[in-house]
Amino acid sequence: MKLSAAAILALSTALGSAAAAETWDMPVAYPASNYHTENAQTFADAVAECTGGELEIVIHAGGSLFKGDEIKRAVQLGEAQIGERLLSAHANENPVFAYDSIPFLATSFEASEKLRAAAQPVLAKVLGAQNLTLLYSVPWPPQGLYFSKPVATPADMEGVKFRAYNSITARVAELAGMVPTQIEAADLKQALATGLVSSMISSGSTGVDESVWEDMTNFYDVKAWLPRNTVFVNTDAFEGLSEAAQTCVTDEAAKAQARGAEKAAELSGGFVATLAENGMDVNPPAEPIMAKLGEIGETMTAEWLETAGDDGKAIVDAYKAE
Repeated sequence: MKLSAAAILALSTALGSAAAAETWDMPVAYPASNYHTENAQTFADAVAECTGGELEIVIHAGGSLFKGDEIKRAVQLGEAQIGERLLSAHANENPVFAYDSIPFLATSFEASEKLRAAAQPVLAKVLGAQNLTLLYSVPWPPQGLYFSKPVATPADMEGVKFRAYNSITARVAELAGMVPTQIEAADLKQALATGLVSSMISSGSTGVDESVWEDMTNFYDVKAWLPRNTVFVNTDAFEGLSEAAQTCVTDEAAKAQARGAEKAAELSGGFVATLAENGMDVNPPAEPIMAKLGEIGETMTAEWLETAGDDGKAIVDAYKAE
């Protein structure tokens, strides 16, 4: 059977497009039902549509491909092309990564957005030096304190076993007289059930995701900070895309950032209400606790500025200038 010149050209174009199609793996640490993961899936679907199938991003939820603490390195090395990570968990590597977790610096969604914008040039520079391209970040709801008992004074916190998810939360625990243990999100439920930890600082979202009312009794809405999940791509993989596909990725990333922040704010109050509906005692912290946390915040801000140096100062100065 002979093909016309037009048919041959169409077939050639189709085969060329198929050959050019690329699949990226995107490991994330949180369950498929978490709003961060749902947002990432919407981003991936939009990229596939925008690129006309040139790029497919496959989401691997719940630490199924790489655990949380493995994701950043996997993307750096090209073992995965794109990933989402709570960058503050890598503050020991570079203190700039903890910009979003300085206690009581930015305690509202509006303030978190201003801080993100102030930090973006510095963060992009630091990631760029590691062969990573910054795409977008989305906040968690404000952080609150969870305990397996009522806590009214600083003395009540002393010696309590505390789940830390980065060096910042570990330092909060130390300054409060608690005993920190690093626990990744995928291992949190087991750690609570076995009594490995009996307190933590985290968002209402995490509390609902993990049904913490099965193991904990009290939530204090201290609004300490709004940590952010950051999505980044291996720079070599990104630069290997066509210019049009790169534009699709960055455009959809900007939409994901705005959409995720809006969703976080929308869900925030509902998460706290769900904790109460399931039997947790939900209250503002007692004044002695807030006073202690204020002292901790001042200490940790000074410590972070000292370790982060000029980059840290640039972020805080730009934030305060907003």
